[in-house]
Amino acid sequence: MKPAVDAENPDCANVVVRLPKTVGGLEKRTTNAQSTGAWGDPAAVLLYCGIEPSGPTTDSCVNVNGVDWIIDESKAPLYRFEAYGRSPGLEVVVDSRKSSGTEAVVDLSAVAKELPQTRKCTSLSDTFDITKE
Repeated sequence: MKPAVDAENPDCANVVVRLPKTVGGLEKRTTNAQSTGAWGDPAAVLLYCGIEPSGPTTDSCVNVNGVDWIIDESKAPLYRFEAYGRSPGLEVVVDSRKSSGTEAVVDLSAVAKELPQTRKCTSLSDTFDITKE
Protein backbone atom coordinates (compact mmCIF):
# COMPACT_ATOMS: atom_id res chain seq x y z
CA MET A 1 0.00 0.00 0.00
CA LYS A 2 1.03 3.58 -0.55
CA PRO A 3 0.08 6.38 1.83
CA ALA A 4 -2.31 9.10 0.67
CA VAL A 5 -1.07 12.63 0.06
CA ASP A 6 -2.17 13.93 3.48
CA ALA A 7 -1.52 10.71 5.44
CA GLU A 8 0.51 12.63 8.05
CA ASN A 9 -2.54 14.68 9.06
CA PRO A 10 -3.11 14.28 12.83
CA ASP A 11 -6.81 13.61 12.18
CA CYS A 12 -5.78 10.45 10.32
CA ALA A 13 -3.89 9.24 13.39
CA ASN A 14 -7.18 9.58 15.28
CA VAL A 15 -8.79 7.28 12.72
CA VAL A 16 -6.05 4.65 12.55
CA VAL A 17 -5.89 4.07 16.32
CA ARG A 18 -9.63 3.33 16.27
CA LEU A 19 -9.72 0.89 13.35
CA PRO A 20 -11.79 -2.19 14.19
CA LYS A 21 -10.25 -5.66 14.47
CA THR A 22 -12.72 -7.00 11.92
CA VAL A 23 -14.46 -5.45 8.92
CA GLY A 24 -17.07 -7.39 7.02
CA GLY A 25 -16.11 -10.46 9.02
CA LEU A 26 -12.46 -10.19 7.88
CA GLU A 27 -9.55 -9.93 10.29
CA LYS A 28 -7.36 -6.81 10.37
CA ARG A 29 -3.85 -7.22 9.02
CA THR A 30 -0.67 -5.18 9.23
CA THR A 31 0.01 -2.53 6.60
CA ASN A 32 3.27 -0.90 5.59
CA ALA A 33 1.97 2.62 4.89
CA GLN A 34 0.98 5.43 7.21
CA SER A 35 -2.75 6.05 7.77
CA THR A 36 -3.92 2.86 6.09
CA GLY A 37 -5.80 -0.24 7.15
CA ALA A 38 -6.45 -3.63 5.55
CA TRP A 39 -8.65 -6.62 6.30
CA GLY A 40 -8.62 -10.17 4.91
CA ASP A 41 -5.93 -12.55 3.68
CA PRO A 42 -5.41 -11.68 0.92
CA ALA A 43 -6.68 -8.18 1.65
CA ALA A 44 -10.23 -7.57 0.44
CA VAL A 45 -10.87 -4.25 2.22
CA LEU A 46 -8.37 -1.38 2.07
CA LEU A 47 -8.64 1.96 3.89
CA TYR A 48 -6.69 5.11 3.08
CA CYS A 49 -6.89 8.25 5.20
CA GLY A 50 -5.51 11.54 3.90
CA ILE A 51 -6.82 11.42 0.34
CA GLU A 52 -7.79 14.64 -1.42
CA PRO A 53 -11.52 15.00 -0.67
CA SER A 54 -13.82 14.91 -3.67
CA GLY A 55 -15.85 17.94 -4.61
CA PRO A 56 -19.46 17.86 -5.76
CA THR A 57 -20.24 14.69 -7.69
CA THR A 58 -23.08 12.90 -9.43
CA ASP A 59 -21.93 9.54 -8.01
CA SER A 60 -24.39 7.71 -5.78
CA CYS A 61 -24.35 8.82 -2.16
CA VAL A 62 -25.76 6.95 0.83
CA ASN A 63 -25.86 7.85 4.49
CA VAL A 64 -24.72 5.05 6.79
CA ASN A 65 -24.84 5.66 10.53
CA GLY A 66 -24.46 9.42 10.07
CA VAL A 67 -21.69 9.28 7.45
CA ASP A 68 -22.29 10.18 3.80
CA TRP A 69 -20.50 7.71 1.49
CA ILE A 70 -20.10 8.27 -2.25
CA ILE A 71 -19.83 5.08 -4.25
CA ASP A 72 -17.62 4.64 -7.31
CA GLU A 73 -18.61 1.51 -9.23
CA SER A 74 -16.40 2.20 -12.28
CA LYS A 75 -13.92 -0.60 -11.48
CA ALA A 76 -16.41 -3.26 -10.33
CA PRO A 77 -15.99 -5.76 -8.76
CA LEU A 78 -13.68 -3.34 -6.90
CA TYR A 79 -15.86 -0.66 -5.32
CA ARG A 80 -14.53 2.61 -3.95
CA PHE A 81 -16.38 4.28 -1.08
CA GLU A 82 -15.41 7.78 0.03
CA ALA A 83 -16.57 9.37 3.27
CA TYR A 84 -17.97 12.42 1.50
CA GLY A 85 -17.42 15.87 2.94
CA ARG A 86 -14.74 14.74 5.41
CA SER A 87 -11.36 16.44 5.60
CA PRO A 88 -8.84 14.92 5.36
CA GLY A 89 -10.51 12.51 2.97
CA LEU A 90 -11.06 8.83 3.70
CA GLU A 91 -11.58 6.09 1.13
CA VAL A 92 -12.32 2.40 1.40
CA VAL A 93 -11.76 0.00 -1.49
CA VAL A 94 -13.65 -3.29 -1.34
CA ASP A 95 -13.23 -6.38 -3.50
CA SER A 96 -16.87 -7.45 -3.71
CA ARG A 97 -15.85 -10.99 -4.66
CA LYS A 98 -14.47 -11.42 -1.13
CA SER A 99 -16.37 -8.96 1.07
CA SER A 100 -19.47 -6.79 1.22
CA GLY A 101 -19.09 -3.06 0.64
CA THR A 102 -22.21 -2.46 2.70
CA GLU A 103 -20.73 -4.31 5.68
CA ALA A 104 -17.42 -2.47 5.27
CA VAL A 105 -18.95 1.02 5.43
CA VAL A 106 -21.19 0.00 8.33
CA ASP A 107 -18.12 -1.26 10.22
CA LEU A 108 -16.02 1.81 9.33
CA SER A 109 -18.57 4.61 9.75
CA ALA A 110 -17.65 5.13 13.41
CA VAL A 111 -14.02 5.86 12.55
CA ALA A 112 -15.01 8.06 9.59
CA LYS A 113 -16.97 10.23 12.05
CA GLU A 114 -13.64 11.11 13.69
CA LEU A 115 -12.84 13.30 10.65
CA PRO A 116 -14.25 16.84 10.52
CA GLN A 117 -17.26 17.13 8.22
CA THR A 118 -17.21 20.08 5.82
CA ARG A 119 -20.18 19.23 3.54
CA LYS A 120 -23.01 16.75 3.09
CA CYS A 121 -24.60 14.92 0.19
CA THR A 122 -27.67 16.57 -1.23
CA SER A 123 -30.28 15.66 -3.78
CA LEU A 124 -32.08 17.88 -6.28
CA SER A 125 -35.01 18.15 -3.90
CA ASP A 126 -32.57 19.61 -1.32
CA THR A 127 -31.39 22.32 -3.68
CA PHE A 128 -34.54 23.38 -5.54
CA ASP A 129 -37.89 24.54 -4.28
CA ILE A 130 -40.08 21.90 -5.86
CA THR A 131 -43.77 22.38 -5.33
CA LYS A 132 -46.66 20.39 -6.72
CA GLU A 133 -49.68 22.22 -7.98
